Amino acid sequence: MKGRQQNFYGNFAGFYDALTENVDRARMAGFIVEKLAEQGIDGGIVLDAGCGTGELCLRLARAGYDLIGADPSEEMLEIARERVMESGEDILLLGQGMEELDLYGTIRAAVSTLDTVNHLPDREAVRRAFSRVSLFMEEGGVFLFDVNTRYKHAQVLGNNAYLYDLGDLYCGWQNEWREEEGVTDISLTFFEEGEDGRFARCDECFSETWYAPEFLQAALEEAGFALLQRFDGYRDRPVTEKSQRVVYLAKKEGK
Repeated sequence: MKGRQQNFYGNFAGFYDALTENVDRARMAGFIVEKLAEQGIDGGIVLDAGCGTGELCLRLARAGYDLIGADPSEEMLEIARERVMESGEDILLLGQGMEELDLYGTIRAAVSTLDTVNHLPDREAVRRAFSRVSLFMEEGGVFLFDVNTRYKHAQVLGNNAYLYDLGDLYCGWQNEWREEEGVTDISLTFFEEGEDGRFARCDECFSETWYAPEFLQAALEEAGFALLQRFDGYRDRPVTEKSQRVVYLAKKEGK
């Protein structure tokens, strides 16, 4: 599979929460709230760039922040809108990718989780994304995001295939790691059981790009951010050679 599907997560949106139910979103939200508070941000407007189905938006809103959720997938946003409406929270949802952000005002902080940055197709897209986040962020604001590491791409995803049994939903997950380009192509096949016992099939394909730590720090600095810390996932642990997800914490510098 070469190339990438620009509107990835089309059919996948309906299966996303089930497939990522192993993600400890409570821990993730708690870690984010803790790190924002350490930087003096215990309220104000926070952007969730790549908000998906809105689960993190809701958790941060309940922690006292005013949330803006942005995502390029209309299918994801449709689920997020339903979820927000049922919750009664006041969250603004926008159909925008991180590299094309066009907000109505400034933000105190931005978060981008679960590989959103890895889904940006190339270095220029990453630079644009960081620049757009910086453009709308107040001085002293905080940008927290995560990325999958080269170890995860090469050793965990690699050229491996997985089968997930989620009850009435089965997912076949196949990867192709293109080492020279630093890209993992991902092909998903879903079989969902209907009321009549028959299975409907749908397929999705997309790619993730690995970005070196040196490049990410340089891109942050170009956008006016100072890198404060890196963490091994959403825990206060140092990054190791076998870290699979690294969380970056950066602060918007003054002019």
